[in-house]
Amino acid sequence: MNARVSNTITSEKICHTTCPYCGVGCGVEVTVNETTDGKKALSKLEGNRQHPANFGQLCVKGSNLLETNDLSNRLLHPSIDGKRASWPDAYQHIADKLSTIIKEHGPDAVAFYVSGQLLTEDYYVVNKLAKGYLGTANVDTNSRLCMSSAVSAYKRAFGEDIVPCDYQDLENTDLLVLIGSNAAWTHPILFQRMEKAKKLNPSMKIVHVDPRANATTSLADLHLAIKPGSDAYLFNGLLAYIADNNALDNSFIETHTDGFNDALACATLSVEEVAQLCDVPIDNIRTFYSLFVSSPRAISFYSMGINQSNSGVDKANSIINCHLASGKIGKEGSGPFSITGQPNAMGGREVGGLANMLAAHMDIENPKHREKVKNYWQSPTIATNGGLKAVDLFDAIENGKVKAVWIMATNPLVSMPNRNKIERALAKAELVVVSDVVEKNDTLAFADVKLPATAWSEKDGTVTNSERRVSRQQGLLIPPGEAKHDWQIISEFAQTMGFNEGFNFSHPSEVYAEHAGLSGHDNHDERYFNISAHQHISKHQYNTLRPFRWPLTGDDTKDNARVFSDGKFYTDNGRAKFMPILPRLPEQATSDAFPFVLNTGRLRDQWHTMTRTGKAGKLTQHIAESCLYINANDADALGVIEGEAVYLSSQVSEAPQICLPVKIDNKLREKTCFAPIHWNQTFASSASIARLFTDARDPLSGQPELKHAAIQITKVPALTHIQVIQSKLDALDLTHHFDHWQKIVRDDVDCIRALMTQEKVTANSLINKIVCDYSALDCQVFSRITDDLSVVVLTKDDIVKTVIVLSNTVIEIEQDWLAQQVYKQLDDVDLGTLLRGIPDESFTLGRQVCSCFNVREKTIVEAISNGCSSVSALGDALQCGTNCGSCKSELAELVQTHTTDIPIKLVPTLTATVADREDVV
Repeated sequence: MNARVSNTITSEKICHTTCPYCGVGCGVEVTVNETTDGKKALSKLEGNRQHPANFGQLCVKGSNLLETNDLSNRLLHPSIDGKRASWPDAYQHIADKLSTIIKEHGPDAVAFYVSGQLLTEDYYVVNKLAKGYLGTANVDTNSRLCMSSAVSAYKRAFGEDIVPCDYQDLENTDLLVLIGSNAAWTHPILFQRMEKAKKLNPSMKIVHVDPRANATTSLADLHLAIKPGSDAYLFNGLLAYIADNNALDNSFIETHTDGFNDALACATLSVEEVAQLCDVPIDNIRTFYSLFVSSPRAISFYSMGINQSNSGVDKANSIINCHLASGKIGKEGSGPFSITGQPNAMGGREVGGLANMLAAHMDIENPKHREKVKNYWQSPTIATNGGLKAVDLFDAIENGKVKAVWIMATNPLVSMPNRNKIERALAKAELVVVSDVVEKNDTLAFADVKLPATAWSEKDGTVTNSERRVSRQQGLLIPPGEAKHDWQIISEFAQTMGFNEGFNFSHPSEVYAEHAGLSGHDNHDERYFNISAHQHISKHQYNTLRPFRWPLTGDDTKDNARVFSDGKFYTDNGRAKFMPILPRLPEQATSDAFPFVLNTGRLRDQWHTMTRTGKAGKLTQHIAESCLYINANDADALGVIEGEAVYLSSQVSEAPQICLPVKIDNKLREKTCFAPIHWNQTFASSASIARLFTDARDPLSGQPELKHAAIQITKVPALTHIQVIQSKLDALDLTHHFDHWQKIVRDDVDCIRALMTQEKVTANSLINKIVCDYSALDCQVFSRITDDLSVVVLTKDDIVKTVIVLSNTVIEIEQDWLAQQVYKQLDDVDLGTLLRGIPDESFTLGRQVCSCFNVREKTIVEAISNGCSSVSALGDALQCGTNCGSCKSELAELVQTHTTDIPIKLVPTLTATVADREDVV
């Protein structure tokens, strides 16, 4: 909910900051009001039209930031063992514990697990403390789960973690290949730029490589629904095709690269073999390959579908190989473009946020780099070996090698694979410290010390987006309670440990200036990352810093966009490296016991573990609950219909730990299913799918294989289906009555969907238990109980407080209609209709598609049948798609489906051949 202004406004100021969600790094403009009592409140939010990442556009999540900014579930005070403590006492408690552990077991018995949600200044101070003062490299981050394979691939090919593309390249290319990315939902502002580019340049072609047809596929000319995990075969085949069809850039290869012959020797696949290995029609493979070689410019835009793999580094290098071989790199509209998942994953990489890195893009295994960093910091020590990567870190906690862990701004119980192991590890640790903004989440349940950190509207520092653009995230509000900035917490703790000289920062500008200075320290153009132009930045200059792209050195003021245009790379000899790739299939292979492949990902309106987005009722209506998306043929074989629940199990998680309702999706391959990542024990009893994934990971990057789990699916013997809609003001926790449940938070009511499975529960017996809970509220009960459908209405002072629906089959009464009955005066309710569960016709309009204007599917379909044959026409008629634009891909899909009565186009009609090009080398 918005922070409300309760006193007279004395001043109004517009502040520029950044969105805290994905790696696009959108600029945000916020109106801050100050009142007569000196308090500040945020009254308006919109996109910053001057910011080069988004030019004023915001997706539905960014547009609703103010709706998630209230203090509900905020952690406001430090605590030790569940008891409130002062900051000095908390620091001293941690210092005493860590000092004892380090004395008895060495510094590597201590670890930090941090987050791409941190600002660069926060990240920098943590790494300085751990690696330069405590002497441990055990600092890893949830970016390990997101970008580490892309980082390793860039370093192998280019010598440094350098993303060689920018957002304008997406608009100035001839061929855009989207690989393992549902950009329409995960990076919607970039997707809208792609849509606009295609409208302005109809000859531009888009290929979508993904096992699952999704919202992004609606923009594609060609969809390659490859077999899960077969990406490296596809791109090894492309490399061979480039060589076989006279499309090599021989001059570039000979002058600027090494290792081509070895890479080509591993890429001997024919088009026919690729089609078989990827399980894609051969004509589709030929079309893609022909498009790539015939297009003067090509962008390969890849994301978690590539990175989250046991061979993610090799997959990324197989893509990079194709760009090096064809010379499609270092020029406008061309290059391998890895897109970041989190808002500051790249900023974290700049300051050494991964366990195998030092700050300023230096390597921990390089003695000269270690000496440079130690000298610059004037630190008492420096870590000499790479630390433990995320999966290995929690292994080490479980086996007792690591005794203490400090977790910052992340929820590893929900995001890490093999949740059961993470639970065992944290339960065994001698000390678990958690710095977070929330009072309760899955990980905080294991914390010995809880420290309140600042949230988006209070945090003050910088972030770096996916195109290497640094932007300011401004502190808009005074931190509530006793919350402190993460850089401030670590700095004050370091001084408690006796490290006074290195951590006497009083403002984030001082941290940033030191970070900038290190980037240029003894850097004789050996590292591309360099922002030393800011090493003497003043507080005023920092507060007014405009977005810029690195590198930025000396007196440079230009926006440094183009990388590798001179053919210079940052390897030992300045030449890019081809990598020989031997494709590997996923480690979590299917079997007779576990015959289904589980794919995972984000939804359009939710973010990570829903700490913010779960608060906004508008963001929970597009997709209200976690589901298992499955092909209709598979559902038939399992004997389940849409809405019925299934148990999911794997070799590391037996049923019934995961229980999800089924959603039919015929765009999925058979034996392949999909579930979202967001749900956790705050919002559901049995939907944390991290339990299903093993520790399978890439041997180089350590990134877990989170796109491919082998699972078993069995039908749940659901005996009673329950819906509860209750007033948020009087909401009681009823979840202990149910075997499985999911909670949907709306603006004024809480909704629960639940199942009873273990025993036959009569409607009367369950209703009696629930009514008993409400007895203290002195509620009046109205009910209609039948064998098929029972409805109970609880009122207090003649106002409806709760509606409960029970059925022994899948009968879902429209939630919007039920929610509207709550808070009504009893005289204004048609009690007979309500008890029969018969909603008004206006409420049976299907799922919400447009969150901004609450436009539902049936309304859209009716408009299409009445002649709205385009997204723009639907916008004119219904407003849908005219605000944030996040729903435009779904609108396009509905238009295509309901104007042709056929599914989305998956087989291309376009053709392209090498002969189309006159400039083939």
